[in-house]
Amino acid sequence: MYLEHFGMVSAPFGLTPNTHFFHALPPHLEAIDTTLAALGMGEGIIQITGEVGTGKTLVCRMLINQLPAHFELAYLPTPAESGPALRIALSRELGLASEGDNSLLADRLQQALLARKAAGKTVVVLIDEAQALPDDALEAIRLLGNLETEQEKLLHIVLLGQPELDRQLARHELRQFRQRITFRSELRPLNLAETLAYIEHRLQTAGIQHELFALPQGKAIWQASGGIPRLINQLCHKALIAAYSEDKLMAGREEVLVAIRDTLGARQPRWTYPVLWGWQ
Repeated sequence: MYLEHFGMVSAPFGLTPNTHFFHALPPHLEAIDTTLAALGMGEGIIQITGEVGTGKTLVCRMLINQLPAHFELAYLPTPAESGPALRIALSRELGLASEGDNSLLADRLQQALLARKAAGKTVVVLIDEAQALPDDALEAIRLLGNLETEQEKLLHIVLLGQPELDRQLARHELRQFRQRITFRSELRPLNLAETLAYIEHRLQTAGIQHELFALPQGKAIWQASGGIPRLINQLCHKALIAAYSEDKLMAGREEVLVAIRDTLGARQPRWTYPVLWGWQ
């Protein structure tokens, strides 16, 4: 819509996670580095949590791109509805037959993991939306995490989920599972400096070399978004649409205010004149 107007080569603020626009800001870099280091040390279960819109899916895709060659990936993007369903999904990801009872599936998985280990490969399972896993699926993960040789784990598991996962794992009956999590990272919201750097990086990646958001507008976007990358994208996108519709070459105060008013989940300013201030 506005790419040609602003001289962009690609859309900088799409909601679909795009590794081309990845910016190595501390919250995401810490999660990726911690996870890769834990995998390198042979740890069994690793957890990454973050509020909705903080970039878990993008971190997941960056992890997939950066996994060393000796790791074999099994990616489960949707939560299994039961323990047996999880074993079946994992078997299919590894190219194994998925029929049979739980004990047969477990034995088949162990033999496949041993064969891969003998060939110099280690399997990493990335499980997205882990906060939606039922208790018996978590128990299945715990048991899978027990698969090991005398020296090392046969399977590494990375759980990515919303903060509800922490509350679920805090329950007494899941204490055994909780104790198996050896490393944990949290994707916090961006601070002001990180938000400004995030916006600038995405614009530069899209081919923009001049300023589209002055500092006051960048601060307003940070306040309204709470530092959540998904909300930052929505606010910037809508502000640029408003600027385009007015044939402006920058998104000013009025355009940012239009974007804030139009975005569900954005914090609203108590005052709008002479500046956007007093955030709810």
